[in-house]
Amino acid sequence: MSSITRRSYPPCDGSAGPCVGPDGKPAVWPDLVGQNGEKAKAVIEKDNKRVTVVLIKYGKEKGLTDHCCNRVYLWIDEKGNVCQTPMAG
Repeated sequence: MSSITRRSYPPCDGSAGPCVGPDGKPAVWPDLVGQNGEKAKAVIEKDNKRVTVVLIKYGKEKGLTDHCCNRVYLWIDEKGNVCQTPMAG
């Protein structure tokens, strides 16, 4: 899974509080839990073109505390499946 590596992404849009998708609904994808990470990434980027999705192996990264409405951290397990509800912020 080459997309798990750190790469640059757009700077934080500076939003605080709950993030909202382009249709005004919360930018959350609970139905993607358990799905393949790469496929989930494609779904999220199609649903909300304003966000950049960053795949991260669960338990490998710590201290990700910045809140940016133009980014989704996609936590994946050892099998490459989404293990936490993806949400913008």
